[in-house]
Amino acid sequence: MAIISDFQEEVDSKKTSSSSPTTVPFSAAFNPSSPLGFLKNVFDFLADESDFLEKDTAAAEIEAAVRAAKEKRSRKKKAEAAAQERRRKAEKAAIEVEREEEKKVVNEEKEEAMEVEKLEEKSGVRAPNRGNGLDLEKYSWTQSLQEVTVNVPVPTGTKATFVVCDIKKNHLKVGLKGLPPIIDGELYQPIKPDDCYWSIEDQNAISILLTKHNQMEWWKAVVKGDPEIDTQKVEPESSKLSDLDPETRQTVEKMMFDQRQKTMGLPTSDEMQKQEILKKFMAEHPEMDFSRAKMA
Repeated sequence: MAIISDFQEEVDSKKTSSSSPTTVPFSAAFNPSSPLGFLKNVFDFLADESDFLEKDTAAAEIEAAVRAAKEKRSRKKKAEAAAQERRRKAEKAAIEVEREEEKKVVNEEKEEAMEVEKLEEKSGVRAPNRGNGLDLEKYSWTQSLQEVTVNVPVPTGTKATFVVCDIKKNHLKVGLKGLPPIIDGELYQPIKPDDCYWSIEDQNAISILLTKHNQMEWWKAVVKGDPEIDTQKVEPESSKLSDLDPETRQTVEKMMFDQRQKTMGLPTSDEMQKQEILKKFMAEHPEMDFSRAKMA
């Protein structure tokens, strides 16, 4: 019994060792420009290390493997193309959305500008330009508290001898000889004629400097009857306040404060002072009835 058992174990051991697969390492360099050379190495390796090529179905199996690889590559290309198309469409959609947003913003800005123009036309006043003046069809102007600067475009090459500029205390007339005046009207406020002058700038514009008589007030227009600006929207240059004497600077700062208060619907400095006086008087006379008291 023992001898038979030992023999059987030896046979089983031989069967197990003969049936277990053997792995043979394969090494070859792949040159993408010459893939057939790599395949030749593969087939040589198969011929040397196995009997696969001796099978009648070897060619069919290889062809099937090649066909499967081609189909896999084709599916991969289609998937990549589809993904690229989706990205292209997404980018195009994003660009269209961005353009629509830009159009929307532009349209909103245009609508706001139109609303402002309508309000200006309705009220008869306009928002000032950056120089606290106004840009009109025939001329433009800017101002500070002390001066008004008028710029009148004229044909290039215009000389001083062609210009008509008559500056009076309450009247301004500007134009070219032989032509109707460009500006001819009563000034918005009186000026100091002796402190005014005009010149030709770059041979294409008449520049006129008018010195205000009242240097504590903003002008709404250069001449009466022309479009006016909203003086509550005037923005004086704070950097120039340091050039003023203390009394003038205090007056200017008070005007600026009052303008901001009016814009926000709040009491001016004078109204605040009156309120303080009234409060003090009420505190000193508690016996009096101030329920019907009104601020004048």
